[in-house]
Amino acid sequence: MIFAAFLQALGQLGDRRFRRVVGLGILLSLALLFAAYILFVQAIWWLSPDTVDLPVIGPVSGVETFLGWASLFLMIGLSVFLMVPVASAFTGFFLEDVADAVEDRHYPGLPPATPLSLGEGLRQSANFLGVVIAVNLGALFLYPFVGPGIPLVFWAVNGFLLGREYFSLVALRRLPATEVKAMRRRNRWTLWAAGTLMAAPLSVPVLNLVIPVLGVATFTHLFHRLANAGR
Repeated sequence: MIFAAFLQALGQLGDRRFRRVVGLGILLSLALLFAAYILFVQAIWWLSPDTVDLPVIGPVSGVETFLGWASLFLMIGLSVFLMVPVASAFTGFFLEDVADAVEDRHYPGLPPATPLSLGEGLRQSANFLGVVIAVNLGALFLYPFVGPGIPLVFWAVNGFLLGREYFSLVALRRLPATEVKAMRRRNRWTLWAAGTLMAAPLSVPVLNLVIPVLGVATFTHLFHRLANAGR
């Protein structure tokens, strides 16, 4: 069921509405990360002294420049972990386009979905962004202790979060929140496995930027399959 849903989503990746959401998610994510980096560098330049007196060596200048370059490499490293959650959050703003594109092609007989209100969409996206960033930053402290198991921790943590969030965002368009919660609980292992399938490519540059759209599309198929199985 999971792989069938994923392959169906992959087959629609060339859809114009898919490409639009991917482009918007990438541009907005890059803009946000670039703005955060600029603010970070400005804070470093503002707080750093012009020179530092070291024992024996004496005064050393160029501290601002060194910290600026160091912050660049730090930001590049953090972007590996932050780009995807940020792109996922922005994708939440355009969820209707992706889900509608999937349902228009594969489920044309469905009644119109109830769109998420602007406030609900913003709340869902903000909650998801906050939780994912917090969990991934927390996982950074675990990575030194798990050694070769780092990819497994990364996939497991993000798989759980992605499965929970994508399913909720898709299902809330068609079911009340109480039914979505019950359905999510009944199928928690399936959703976790599907989320892990989405999380596995997250460490692959460029490809990870497409995952939010594939995730929404995959979970749209998965929701309808699970709903039909339940009926």
